[in-house]
Amino acid sequence: MHSSFMPPRQVKIGDAAAFAGTTPRAIRHYHEIGLLPEPERGGDDRRRYGYEDMIRLLWIRKMADAGIALDDIRDAFTTGTASAGADSGDGIAGILERLEETLAEQEVELRRQRTAVQRMRTEGSRMGLLSDFVTDRLKSLPEGSLRQADLDSLLVTERIFGPLGAAVQATRFVVLATHPTLREDSDRIDDAEEALDDSVAVDDPRVAQVAVERHAFESALHAVIEESGLDKDDDALFDAWDTLHPATADDGEDEADLSSGGREADSMSAVEAIGKMPYDFSPARLRCMELAEELSARESPAT
Repeated sequence: MHSSFMPPRQVKIGDAAAFAGTTPRAIRHYHEIGLLPEPERGGDDRRRYGYEDMIRLLWIRKMADAGIALDDIRDAFTTGTASAGADSGDGIAGILERLEETLAEQEVELRRQRTAVQRMRTEGSRMGLLSDFVTDRLKSLPEGSLRQADLDSLLVTERIFGPLGAAVQATRFVVLATHPTLREDSDRIDDAEEALDDSVAVDDPRVAQVAVERHAFESALHAVIEESGLDKDDDALFDAWDTLHPATADDGEDEADLSSGGREADSMSAVEAIGKMPYDFSPARLRCMELAEELSARESPAT
């Protein structure tokens, strides 16, 4: 995240809808049928959506895209189970060729929906909501080694940067899942950053101290990634992505630009998406992030 960027702590319904790829009307409907809890309202009496609300919206959209009825999605949230069904539509009578094409398209879509639902059932966790390109990076990990927060983070990253960006980020969670000491250090620093709430001034000595600890941890994490050869696996991800999605000369895309890594067709730009995803960071915590980035920049080799 760019050091000068100030993420919103909460967003209005329009931004929430844009980020999730839906509409304000749909979100209001989710509230009406009990699928999405009513969020708190701001001083202008308008709804305000935070991080957990956005996670729920992404869940709803992914499951609806897989063909699961909204009532079944609501049941999944309340009972932990869901069933899926797909309605087959009749073509326009009298135009047999077009009818055949329509039915063929529906058959392809039905197979896609069934595959998506089967993945969600088979995975037995939020991993089933991620694309194959991301989950393939994680399947070798021991069962239970990934946390819900890890998968939520990957879900958000895939929405912003596409499957390639999320697959690269997955390297971080692979290391944390297989190195208990690093996971403990990560938890400790995460807790220290969360403690930098609104009661802490931006010039409080704790802010700089936590930034130093964050920088040291990220350096140690990167070192483990290099020592284990996972950085080479990341390079292979780019090659695999290029093979699956060859770019043309007219695309004008930089291979290293994760913002072009297969975002969904209705997706906004990465910058727009980041601006619509709320994170409840205090000024002190944002300052801590800036200081950690500055420390990293000082150690980065000149290019």
